[in-house]
Amino acid sequence: MSDLSGSRAEGRRRRGRRGGGTERPALEQQPFQQPRMIYPPMRAISEDQLEQIHGASLDVLQEIGMDFLHDEAKELLREAGADVDPDSDRVRFDRQLVESVIGKAPAQFTLHARNPAHDVIFGGDHIVYCAAASAPNCADRAGGRRPGTRKDYRDFLKLGQTLNAVHMWGGYTVEPADVHPSVRHLVALQDMLTISDKAIHAYSLGHERIMDGIEMARIGRGVDHATLDREPSLISIINTSSPLRFDTPMLEGVIQLARRNQAVCLTPFTLAGAMAPVTLAGALVQQNAEALAGLVISQTANPGAPFVYGGFTSNVDMKSGAPAFGTPEAMRTALIGGQLARRYRLPYRSSNVNAANTLDAQAAYETVFSLWGAVMGGVNMLKHGLGWMEGGLHTSFEKFVMDADILQMVSQFLTPVEVNRDSLAMDAIREVGPGGHFFGCEHTQERYRTAFYPPMVSDWRNYESWQEAGSPTAYDKTHEMYQQILGSYEAPAMDPAIAEELQAFVARRTGEGGAPTDF
Repeated sequence: MSDLSGSRAEGRRRRGRRGGGTERPALEQQPFQQPRMIYPPMRAISEDQLEQIHGASLDVLQEIGMDFLHDEAKELLREAGADVDPDSDRVRFDRQLVESVIGKAPAQFTLHARNPAHDVIFGGDHIVYCAAASAPNCADRAGGRRPGTRKDYRDFLKLGQTLNAVHMWGGYTVEPADVHPSVRHLVALQDMLTISDKAIHAYSLGHERIMDGIEMARIGRGVDHATLDREPSLISIINTSSPLRFDTPMLEGVIQLARRNQAVCLTPFTLAGAMAPVTLAGALVQQNAEALAGLVISQTANPGAPFVYGGFTSNVDMKSGAPAFGTPEAMRTALIGGQLARRYRLPYRSSNVNAANTLDAQAAYETVFSLWGAVMGGVNMLKHGLGWMEGGLHTSFEKFVMDADILQMVSQFLTPVEVNRDSLAMDAIREVGPGGHFFGCEHTQERYRTAFYPPMVSDWRNYESWQEAGSPTAYDKTHEMYQQILGSYEAPAMDPAIAEELQAFVARRTGEGGAPTDF
């Protein structure tokens, strides 16, 4: 396991060298550990207003309905009591049908990783940080913005394996566009399972891809089918085709994952003013209706299958139509999304997103705004936690490192303040007395390395010493750090028999042509 909090890895990182034997500064990071939400989640609306959104969502499903572009899904829903139009794809849901599935999915579950030390808990007060996912491009200072390649993708996997702020993968950090789409999922998942040993995600882009993902998760963990069916080991983000439509590839993912007791994160992509009503309340009604429809099909396929309530409602720039993130509107919908998820006793997904094109003030403040709305909304699964830029059109290597530092700060913010005889520091206050300072007292010296969170990027030198060091910017520092991290990467151990079985599966499925590329 490549965990830099371990003693052997600690020694390696302190002895780490760059070409020519030059000493490299230690990578300061917290150990791999999920933070817990210690504060009461914020409420943006009252309970009465929350019930109005719930009631309106049920009205949408009963009166308007949703289109399901999948024959088996329509048959499952018909058997469950939904009104399926015989002449179209429209499905309408009686209110009682929707209400009947609430509470069937677990309020909390464990997603199992290849390395049990990296298992993560979804639900309750647990938070999971995911790396950015699904960007077609990547960027760094040296190479600029460019279409993703397998090398770029593998470099992000190395970063995420080394950085403890990455708890799991939420998809491909960047699309390896130089791998043919028919076999890309096989190559990318094999890389994900070998370069890293953290919990994984597979895309629900049709029957073949999701079934391959389920089997590769099983092989990677080295377990039998019965164990996999007991222990969720794979998650997939299921997006509706807003407004009010489920397409065939996504529905195939919901059904197959639910049947194997693997996790579905149902996330409507509802941008107010574009794919949803321009008012936040209206957009949330649509988000909620689509999420509830997904809950119905999941629990119809397999009652009790793990299900995550996803919120991704933001707004667009009404002048250009471009998606906007990290806005006051997105912060409020993140808070309300958390209220809705708690009402249905489901784990909640939100995101760390921004629309900036480079590492500038916009990238920083939109990130912090997004994080504040997500965390204080009671998020359990933080998607796009590290590296997301340009509204999701590229993943940045430097932003990946910067976000790791920011997430360490969030984790420290979520650490309870100790109030006990020792932390009250009465002896230290007596020792220093009026007019002194605490730098040299024993109480401070004993806690010199542990009193505050270990900064990776933050530069707390005074102006003069910063100038003497060459006036490095955050962009400079994160660029150097990500290259340093790649240089110190060590692959996690994998049983040779498992690696061989995984390779044989990929080779066989590649020989069979992989998956279709026409949807």
